[in-house]
Amino acid sequence: MALPRQALVLGFQRTGQAVARVLAARGVRVRVADRRPAEALGVETRQWQDVELRLGEEGPELLAGMDLVVPSPGVPREAPLLAAALRRGLPVRSEIEMAAALLACPVVAITGTNGKSTTTSLVGLALARAGRRAFVGGNLGTPLIAAVGSDADVAVAEVSSFQLEWVEQFRPRVGCLINLTPDHLDRHGSFESYAAAKARLFARQQAEDFAVLNRDDAVVWRLAGRLGSRLVSFGAAPVPCGAFAGEGYVALRLPGAGEERYDLARIRLVGRHNLENALAAVTVARLAGAPPRAVQEAIDAFEPLPHRMTRVATRLGVDWFDDSKATNVGAAVKSLESFPPCVVLLAGGVDKGGSYAPLAAAAAGKVRVALVFGAARAAIAAALLARDVAVEDVPSLEAAVRAAAAHARPGDVVLLAPACSSFDMFADYAARGRAFRAAIEALG
Repeated sequence: MALPRQALVLGFQRTGQAVARVLAARGVRVRVADRRPAEALGVETRQWQDVELRLGEEGPELLAGMDLVVPSPGVPREAPLLAAALRRGLPVRSEIEMAAALLACPVVAITGTNGKSTTTSLVGLALARAGRRAFVGGNLGTPLIAAVGSDADVAVAEVSSFQLEWVEQFRPRVGCLINLTPDHLDRHGSFESYAAAKARLFARQQAEDFAVLNRDDAVVWRLAGRLGSRLVSFGAAPVPCGAFAGEGYVALRLPGAGEERYDLARIRLVGRHNLENALAAVTVARLAGAPPRAVQEAIDAFEPLPHRMTRVATRLGVDWFDDSKATNVGAAVKSLESFPPCVVLLAGGVDKGGSYAPLAAAAAGKVRVALVFGAARAAIAAALLARDVAVEDVPSLEAAVRAAAAHARPGDVVLLAPACSSFDMFADYAARGRAFRAAIEALG
């Protein structure tokens, strides 16, 4: 890849810092802009002597002399500097685009509305069990560009719609789209725009690459006829080529090969949606080069990621589950579908656009009472009440936990599946999950 002479990095937290570090180490003159000052970002300016820091600034003069703009995923198209760069015709590229171009190893990229982190981590574990030097990161945690210069022989990356928005040449050796339901409509404006961003994952793949699609998801499956790569699908029912679910196992039929079976007796993942994740992970891991033995070992050893359908307590005959990562309606619906009646549901936070009607449909006849909190509580309550679901408005997550303890009966499940982002009350979904656990412990 031909590097720019001068690049402007927008946003200076985890991704922006990783981009600045890698580009500066390769002789690029890097200017960093963030509307927040260094103190708010927790940045020690002395550690960035080889980078021009323009923190607390966002004027258009920062674009002077720049050959490229690299926005962090959290920077929206409407941000003043990014909008100005687009008006001037400056190239804008995502961090994952820069990373993939600089990496010496193949990239495996996994996206979807829900299940990305679990699937990515399970694929990475399978490759590690096979003895590969697998980098695992991306939107999951460590930015993909941090793998540049490492000894990784394969990079497994979770990628988001925000990252895919600015790719042009990004070409994963294996790309996977797990599912698509409305999410981030506050950023993308419409479900169609959101889905189009996700589809960019496959735009530059070639005939020797693999695309892994969920054939049971109608929106995902529309892409099947538009691929330039080889398609391998996964879903519930048996197919001549692809992955499917059996009674207690995952079966996989790869092109030109016999059927492989992977036992799920020791899997620790809970819920029907995690079967979908397992189907995707088995398919991707095998296509990425993990042998069957390593894939089975990964299934058996994999620990659920925090705040994703995690049982955090059993109290007075009631199981308490933390699914704080269910930050959209689709994820919350899948959480509810994993349990029989009766469920005490805790939901609320910041609305991300879209309808709560699917959540209400899943809750009808299953949820004993829904305890709603946060900025979106009125909208959630209205949808649930329209389906005759009992609702109680509470001022906080802690109050919701106390109310749940009062409502729940032995044999019930208390489920935190917020269907919203956390930013009205918490730094992120993980902080919300930790607060949920702490509130349960405070019950005594």
